[in-house]
This record gives sequence, C-alpha cells and structure tokens, in this order.
Amino acid sequence: MAVHLSFLLIFTGLAGSHSITTVSKVSVKAGEEITIPCLYDSKYINNVKYLCKGYYRFSCSTEIRTDSQSISEKFSISDDKIQKIFTVTIKDVTNKDTDYWCAVEDIGRLDDKKYFQLPATGGTPSVSVDRQEITGFKGGNININCYYRNFGVMKWCKLGRSCVTGSSGSIDGTGVTISESGPGVSTVTMSGLRTESSGWYSCVKEDIQMPVHVTVTDRPTTTTRSLTIVSASAVNHNPVSADQALITVQGEQQRAEKGRIISHNNARGLMWRVMWKDYKVLCLSSSQRVEVKDEDVTYSSLAPVLKKL
Repeated sequence: MAVHLSFLLIFTGLAGSHSITTVSKVSVKAGEEITIPCLYDSKYINNVKYLCKGYYRFSCSTEIRTDSQSISEKFSISDDKIQKIFTVTIKDVTNKDTDYWCAVEDIGRLDDKKYFQLPATGGTPSVSVDRQEITGFKGGNININCYYRNFGVMKWCKLGRSCVTGSSGSIDGTGVTISESGPGVSTVTMSGLRTESSGWYSCVKEDIQMPVHVTVTDRPTTTTRSLTIVSASAVNHNPVSADQALITVQGEQQRAEKGRIISHNNARGLMWRVMWKDYKVLCLSSSQRVEVKDEDVTYSSLAPVLKKL
C-alpha cells in the first residue's frame, strides 16, 4: 500500500520538487487575474521555463514558455534571472483554471515541475489583498492588508525563506508585525526596509496563500529652484521673489528717466548761455565810439533789446 501511494505521488507530481518553490493554493475571484511566482534553483538560470496546465504531471499541457514568440491573451510569463524567479500571470480566471505546474525544461532528463492549485470563486476569496505589487523606500515602512474568511493564525512568509507566525518577528533583517485591524483583516507592517527586503511574500491562512511582490527602492531626492535678477549696474546673487524683481526693474527705469530729463535740461541751459555770450559780444562790437578829451569822459552802457518774433 505504501509503495502504491509513493508511486501515485510521483506520477501526479504531488511529491513535489526541491528545486522549484511556489505557492500551493491560491483562492481567486472569477473573472480576475492572478500572478504566481516560481522560485527556482540557480542551476536552472539558463533553462526554459513554462506554465503547464492539468492535474497530472506527465500529461499537463504547455500554455506559455519563456522562449516562445507567440502572444497569449490569457497567459504571460517573465523570468528574473537575478532573483531566480519566473512569474506567470493568468487572466480572466474561471472554474476551469484549477490545476497548474511551474515547470523548467531539463534537456536529457524529466522536466522539473511544481504543482499549485487555483480554485476560482464567485464570491469573496478565502484570502485576498488590495494589490499584488507594493513599493517602499529604504529605511521606511509598508503596510499590507490581508483579508480572510477562514479561522486560524495569519502568517506572513517570504517565498523560499522563513515565516512570521506571531505578532512580531523579522525576515532577512526586516522587522515584521502582524495586527488585527478589523474583522477579517490582518495588517502586516514591514519596517526598516532594506534592499534585501525586496521579493515575493504571501499572506497565509491555513492552506490558502495570496502572493505579494515587494519592491524596495532609494528614496527620491528633491531640489529647489530660485529666481535671480541681474541688473546693468550690479549683480545680485541673492534669490528674490517675483514682486521684488518687479520693484527693482521699475526703480531702474525711473532712475534712467530722471537721468535723461536732467541731461536734456543741462543741454538747454548750456545752449542759452553760449547764445547770450555771443549776443553781448555782437552788441559791443557795434557800439559807437566818441572822441572826447581825456579829462571829460562819459561812458554809456548798452542794454540788449530782444525782438519779439
């Protein structure tokens, strides 16, 4: 009996692969899409990965491959060779989308595969999240709400690593706390995020999982700009506001206008002085000279008379 059971597990593939790690069972609402991560051993970095559909390991059908050029409306696949994880996305999930395998092609040997179950439901999934993609900054915190319908302890697990089961713990040096924030809602807080905190995690309630991808990036830096006004007479290196700039420009214009008026008046005054001097010389040159005796001299002064034009 034990031999028969072992043969059945090997034939169906439920005995599992130690070189591929994935979720085991994910509850999805019908009509929605789901992304499943498949972690593989480093020896498979350059191998072809694919998604296989069906309950039996050796008779499942290939739906999409990483080396395929064809485009599928229902399935998509990508391979992150740095993290050694390939992901498959299944759109418009139905009750026919139940049994799948994360698979790696192994030339000359049996392909390596790992089974996962995808039961669709018309109502609320057993375990769900707001979104599968979460982004945080180094040194910061992120919160993930895990919604559930089943009783039991909520766990927060990193794919291929450890889990936090109680109210607090750590994974890869990142602090994790789990608190009940409402009926059917567990809030997971990851604090002190690091680069190593990036990766695939799961909300786990009994045998149901919901994968979540966490990305940690550098916090963006902000820069400020200031307005600098440069005049013809001086350079002001201090930032000023737009109102101050307008007042400065108006003052420069007023001073320039006053300078033009003063220059014009000075020119007119100089012209009149020159004309008056020439006129006096002309009058003196045309005056009559009278010969008299030395002892009896009388001088007369001539006053210019301006003729009205």
